Amino acid sequence: MYLIDRINRIYQRYKDYEWVYILPLVVLSLKRKLEYFFFILHSEKGLPKSEDSQWYLNYAHSLLTDFKLGLHMNDLLYLGYNLILAILIGVFKEEHIVVFIQAVTTASCVILVYLITLRLFNRITAIVASYFYATSWHITVWSMYILSDSLFMNLVLLNVFLLLKALENNNKIMGSLFLLSSLLMLVFRPTGVLTLAFIFIYIVLNMKRDQPIAFLKRHRYKFVCALLFVFAAIGFLIFADKLNPLLTSLQYNAKLVLYNIYAKGWIYDNPSGHDYAYRPDYRIDIFGSLILSFLIHNWDHVLLLYGRRAIAFIGWWVWKTDIQSLAGMIKFCKDIVPTLLFLFGTYAAIRNNIFRKTSIVWLVIASIFLFCMVLFIDSMYRYKLPALPFICIVCGYGVERLIRIILFFINKFGGKLLQWNRNKHSL
Repeated sequence: MYLIDRINRIYQRYKDYEWVYILPLVVLSLKRKLEYFFFILHSEKGLPKSEDSQWYLNYAHSLLTDFKLGLHMNDLLYLGYNLILAILIGVFKEEHIVVFIQAVTTASCVILVYLITLRLFNRITAIVASYFYATSWHITVWSMYILSDSLFMNLVLLNVFLLLKALENNNKIMGSLFLLSSLLMLVFRPTGVLTLAFIFIYIVLNMKRDQPIAFLKRHRYKFVCALLFVFAAIGFLIFADKLNPLLTSLQYNAKLVLYNIYAKGWIYDNPSGHDYAYRPDYRIDIFGSLILSFLIHNWDHVLLLYGRRAIAFIGWWVWKTDIQSLAGMIKFCKDIVPTLLFLFGTYAAIRNNIFRKTSIVWLVIASIFLFCMVLFIDSMYRYKLPALPFICIVCGYGVERLIRIILFFINKFGGKLLQWNRNKHSL
């Protein structure tokens, strides 16, 4: 009894300190990431690499050699990651040290997941969501690659956290840091442009009607100067033919996506047994635009392709469902649990009138979903990675609501059972 009483006193004393909950989650997250890191580091194959990894490494080494920045799409839209990777390579030299730093950074971002969830929902949801993040296999795997995906996921988490802190008490320092992280997102990878646009939708949704007008009036001269500078810079780049490499590379990549992925009906970036086969119309007769012509002439097929990609976003298991056997049914029930928790968490947020306040979680997921559906989604779900922490948050809220429902029924029927026993024995 003394031991139980002692434990209870310790719990009552420290239960409101968030580090009590964060510290075990950080340890768990670091354990999962570093165990896997050292396992593959000392394996026969070593650290994994993809074709993109080698491109990033070559570009980083060229930056260190002559620091020459190009004007093509990959040069500008990945500028932030290229510079960070070049700095890490220049300082630490060895690739495995860069991956180690990336793994530790990704593991430590469980703190951001916890703090974001705590501000938007509650402590139980924060604990569950952070546990999902710490134990996520996909997050662990992709933190071992020298690619922009893992660090971009960390940047999005940081950006959302800084935004919530800035909105919480109108903190100017946090607001300035949020703007800096937003600028970095714009040039970190192409997904950042779309994700940041959805994050600004959240800002508009949660501002009072008179706030944007008052803000614009207060800073009207700064905005006019900023717009003039932007227009002048764009005008200079156009007249000096500096934008031609960027526009040419954008058109070239758009053509690759349309003719190599859309036209072949690929769901992923490579052919699979679940692709949508059709005969595309290649005519270019709408404003001389290859993109508009292809999308308008093949709109019905493109919509069907988007439908399949939307289903594919859930996970590869959707193509392997087997409800004919007991083993298949068990596997299907196990695979569908995260999706059901996500749907239940979404419903609960709407039902409890907190969806608007917490909508930034769904907006980030929607931006990644839209990017994957329209542009790139691979069979290993690399491009889905930045959405996973926020999916963990929604699933965590679904678990928290289920726990409360179960406790409600236990208390309700437990009380009735206790009263029935009392009435029975009193007779």
